Amino acid sequence: MTTQYPRGTGFKCDFVDQTPMPADVPHVDELGVTSAPLKSAAFFLGSFCKDYNEDFMLCKSESRDPAHCLKEGRKVTRCAIDLINKMRENCGSEWDAHWECLDKRNQELYHCRQPERKLNECMFDKLGIKKVIPGTPEGRTPIHEKQSPIYKSIQK
Repeated sequence: MTTQYPRGTGFKCDFVDQTPMPADVPHVDELGVTSAPLKSAAFFLGSFCKDYNEDFMLCKSESRDPAHCLKEGRKVTRCAIDLINKMRENCGSEWDAHWECLDKRNQELYHCRQPERKLNECMFDKLGIKKVIPGTPEGRTPIHEKQSPIYKSIQK
């Protein structure tokens, strides 16, 4: 483990490991987003990167060795980077509004349905990706498409 001083801070971090990846593992950059943007993009990532995700999960079921599936994991990361870049280029303001809402409201989706609708519309219009929640019963309107959902208090 190495000691690092992150840019712009005078604080010492002992959690940054500078050990390079093995040569047989292709390099891929990190996504560069936090949890709120990832949660905002999660359903789009699931549908856009479905094939890569399925390959990765099949690989993980073959072996418990983490090194066994590094290449498939890198493909998933590259796919996610590709979608995030497309989201920034095509629906940047809508995406920012949605994830900032999530970030300010404890990442509760039901607090951010208005910006979510705008993001969903933009993603479908510009990228052709529709938000689909897995496991939604046939014939029922998904929660994110309801115009005035009724929420009950969790506490009684």
